[in-house]
Formats: sequence, structure tokens, C-alpha cells
Amino acid sequence: MPLAPSPAPAHALAAATLALALTLAFPPATASAQSSSLGNRSRLAANTEPGAIYIEDILPKPVRLTVAGESVIYYQLDLQRPLGAMAPGTLVQLVAMAENLYKVRGRARHGDVAGWMKMDDLKSADPKLAEKLKAFFERQKAVDEVIANKQVALGMTVDEVKTSLGNPSRKSSKITAAGREEALEYSIFDRVPQITTGRDAEGNLVQRTIYVKVEVGRLTVSFKDNIVTEIQETMGNPLGPGGVRIIPGPITVY
Repeated sequence: MPLAPSPAPAHALAAATLALALTLAFPPATASAQSSSLGNRSRLAANTEPGAIYIEDILPKPVRLTVAGESVIYYQLDLQRPLGAMAPGTLVQLVAMAENLYKVRGRARHGDVAGWMKMDDLKSADPKLAEKLKAFFERQKAVDEVIANKQVALGMTVDEVKTSLGNPSRKSSKITAAGREEALEYSIFDRVPQITTGRDAEGNLVQRTIYVKVEVGRLTVSFKDNIVTEIQETMGNPLGPGGVRIIPGPITVY
């Protein structure tokens, strides 16, 4: 007669029960979950909140602030759920901003956090920082729109023009009493359909449409001190029916 298995020790059953509970509560991360956790920047970019301006990734270098006094940091910009306490003098890095609020990343009293704090609870060397950040963000949106349409606007920089239009067909420069001026000339091409007539394998006449690359416009972009000051359409209408667009020049945040 086979012997019945002896009951497992109580501590072994407890350990097994705890392991099962942890597995159910925290299942193994999937590939997508693992990839979404790679890097603070990608995670923050995916979790934007309505009314927030995420500026960390568009600034050329980080903006750091100092906690003015004993303060609270919150999960969300509604300031309903405290995330932790921030000690006076703590250095934090700016992530985003909203009305009278900054989202920052730094070390709270209990550990590293990323959350929202009141602007008044943070110190900056520049009293106009919030105003400059908003202007910087609005300009960046305008530049991105121009680049997306492969266009150019007064107020753009040389690098922004090249990002939009690519490398120029030719460039020139001149030095006057007012300083050095540079110009980039762009040839604008389009694929123009043309009908050709030929014979197929059986000798029948057939018509085919082919597309030929044709220069349809020419644009000269002039710069002074790295900023677009003049745009000339020297052939065709590359700027389109809307004409030239004007955006603010680069804004220095620091």
C-alpha cells in the first residue's frame, strides 16, 4: 500500500503562499513594459498631462532649481496626492511646467522622485525663467511646424533652415560695414508626370506615365548673425500662397 506524502512544514507552505501572491500582484514584465521603462526622458514624454508643457527634451541643456524651504512634491499637477517631502536646498532638474507649477526630478527625503511642485517653493537665478520657458516652447512649436512643411521663415537659424530644406545648392557671403552676411540658395524640385508612348511585348502601342524631376523654384535665404533676415523667391513660388512667415528669433533661457 503506497504511503501518503507527509504534510509540508508550515514555514514552507507560508513561503510558497507568499511567492504565489507576489507573482500574481507583480507579474513578469513584458517586452513592451520593459522597453517603456528605458530612460526617464522616453517615459516622461509618453506620460504628458493636459495643461502641462514638457520642455526637458527640447532644451539644449538641463535647467536646475533649488528647493526654497521645506516643501511637498505631488504626483500630479492637481496637487491632490503628495509624493514626498523636499528638504530646503535640494537641487532638482526641471522636467515640465504648468500654471504656477513646475514638474521636477530630484531626491526627496525618502528617495528619488519626479513630480509637481509650486513655483514659489523653488528658487531660480533668473526671476523671468517661467516667462522665457513659455516663449521658448511656443517658438519651438512654430519652428517644428515650418520644418514639417519643409518651409523656411524669417527668424530661423541656419541649422533650422538646413533641417527643413537640407543642404543648399550653393552658398555665398559678403562683408559690409554692418558685418558679415551669408546667403544659401536652394533649388526646389518636383516630380512632373510625362506621358510616353511605346510598344509592349506583343508589339501593341501603349502609353505610360513617368515622373521626371524638374526644378520648379529657387529660393535665396539670407542670414545675419545666424538668423534669417531676408528670403527671396528667385524662381517660381517656393513659399506657396501664404508667403513668407515670421517667427521670433532664438530665445536664450539661461
